[in-house]
Amino acid sequence: MKRPWVLQEISYARVQEADFEVAVLPLGATEPHNLHLPYGTDIFEATIVGEALCEAAHRAGAKIVLLPTIPYGTESNLQAFPLAMNLQPSTLGRVIADLVESLVSSGIRKIVLLNSHGGNDLKPVLRELYGRTEAHLFLCNWYRVLSDCHGEIFDEPDDHAGEMETSFALAYFPQWVERREDGTLMADEGAARPFRFEALEKGWVGITRPWHLLTTQSGCGNPHAATAEKGEELMRRLKERLVPFLVELSQSPIDAWFPFVPDERKGG
Repeated sequence: MKRPWVLQEISYARVQEADFEVAVLPLGATEPHNLHLPYGTDIFEATIVGEALCEAAHRAGAKIVLLPTIPYGTESNLQAFPLAMNLQPSTLGRVIADLVESLVSSGIRKIVLLNSHGGNDLKPVLRELYGRTEAHLFLCNWYRVLSDCHGEIFDEPDDHAGEMETSFALAYFPQWVERREDGTLMADEGAARPFRFEALEKGWVGITRPWHLLTTQSGCGNPHAATAEKGEELMRRLKERLVPFLVELSQSPIDAWFPFVPDERKGG
């Protein structure tokens, strides 16, 4: 089945016919996810979430295109783990800036960065590009979209390779989830070492966490209550919240007030 919203699957002939208003750029990473999830977990997540959102938005009338997922992210604090493939934040920022420039030259000025990796701190990229490009950039860290209702779906909090990510994997790429001979997940409990300072433990002060000291096997969050059904519910709620935004974004004209509501008192 042809998917005219997926750039890597369509031809130049189809691009010539299209009138895309919104481009979605998924960003992943290549890194360990405890002992049971693949190194490409963030890539799979970004791609699958992007495909689901863009398909639903396309069918609802959005003029939207999904770009190929960037498979590498910032891994500077996971370098003690083998094959955690790092792009420094400045390098990743330049990659995004170059891609934004390509989109603007193609006439697309509404761009959504769909981020799947907590190490990709992309807000500074939006700030640096503001005023330097005609594009309007929107950042969606999809794994935070349901923070207010996380407990309605999952039993445990999730930081990395825990219940939420494992549930997503069981629902959408179960063939890559490692299990022991008894059928249990090949994973530890995802316990995190506590800080010695209360200010760090409470979140009053922050650091870049060295994951080889924080965790035992790179996982932070207990994955053992994960189910495919929870992963499917996660996707359902993501679509419920994000698809209307993509449709509205596609339909909204870029005017002097975009993306704000015009102020009629000032001639908006």
